Amino acid sequence: MEADGFVRKRRMTTETTGGDPGVAGASAGAEVRWLGGRFWGVSESIVGSLTPRIGGETELQNVGCICSVQDAQAEDFEPDYEALPRGASTSTHMLAGAVAGIMEHCVMFPIDCVKTRMQSLQPDPAARYRNVMDALRRIVATEGVWRPLRGLNATAIGAGPAHALYFASYEKLKKTLSDVIHPGANSHVANGAAGCVATLLHDAAMNPAEVVKQRMQMYNSPYRGVLDCVRAVWQKEGPAAFYRSYTTQLTMNVPFQALHFMTYEHLQELLNPHRQYNPSSHMLSGALAGAIAAAATTPLDVCKTLLNTQESQALSSSSHEAHRHISGLAHAFRTVYRLGGLRGFFKGVQARIIYQMPSTAISWSVYEFFKYGLTERQHKKRKTHGG
Repeated sequence: MEADGFVRKRRMTTETTGGDPGVAGASAGAEVRWLGGRFWGVSESIVGSLTPRIGGETELQNVGCICSVQDAQAEDFEPDYEALPRGASTSTHMLAGAVAGIMEHCVMFPIDCVKTRMQSLQPDPAARYRNVMDALRRIVATEGVWRPLRGLNATAIGAGPAHALYFASYEKLKKTLSDVIHPGANSHVANGAAGCVATLLHDAAMNPAEVVKQRMQMYNSPYRGVLDCVRAVWQKEGPAAFYRSYTTQLTMNVPFQALHFMTYEHLQELLNPHRQYNPSSHMLSGALAGAIAAAATTPLDVCKTLLNTQESQALSSSSHEAHRHISGLAHAFRTVYRLGGLRGFFKGVQARIIYQMPSTAISWSVYEFFKYGLTERQHKKRKTHGG
């Protein structure tokens, strides 16, 4: 069993056999190598090559592995939840990811509505806001208390499968690539690469929901509901409209997620080096990672919003170019620069950061919580069946 194997690997006996100093020295050497692998993320083979060999170490193979009863019992109650990819099915990651994604998007949805409106290049005079709180107050006062939640159901429907693919593929690829790039240790390159590939799958599932959501969030949105929006877009612009911003979304989200995952994993190494279940470290790491990635990729998010909403004022100002629709990242960039200048690329940056910090904190906290809970449950099942 994996749990038993982990216990045997971790605990090399520190007891002496018949007072033999060679065996005692060998045990100490093994313990030093284990500590190196545990705390510095370096494989036992690498640390072993850096640690002076202690006399009698070769005799260690002839010494049985003796595990203390108390330590083994403590280990039973503290399963290594970071070992989940090896002990759980892909569906475990998908379930945890789906719940995390839905909660992330739903809890912060009103702020996302504000962000979409504040990124408008030529907003209606009634939809020009000073800041996030001013926008929320005015939307609720003039359009009703439920207005900031328009499009929430489309987001929930898209976020479930999108985040299920996102987290499951990330965990699998992170483990696989880390074993190839830096065996036995955490690799930032592997984390970044896994995040990029996971983003491809996430955006493929989420992009249509993003289009519907952002069109319903705009001021004076003409759609009665999600189905009405889907039907109108399909009939007037064709099915390609649901993926018009896909390449822009990827151009934004690949660096966003690479920066996000690398920052999160780096902060986890600093705040949670033992990689135990630690809610406060998951929340702080997630919030900071989200804020940094959000600020860096705001210009691309502005272009994505323009491509998704096809803002009528921006289209009318582009009429001399004979374009019925704004299509492609280059066209979006030109439109944003012409209408807003350099400052236009950072419209809504405050709302984006305010949205992303708690969103990523919620996402990672919920995901790690479910991951820990499912791991503990599976550990108990293995223990019961094995006993």
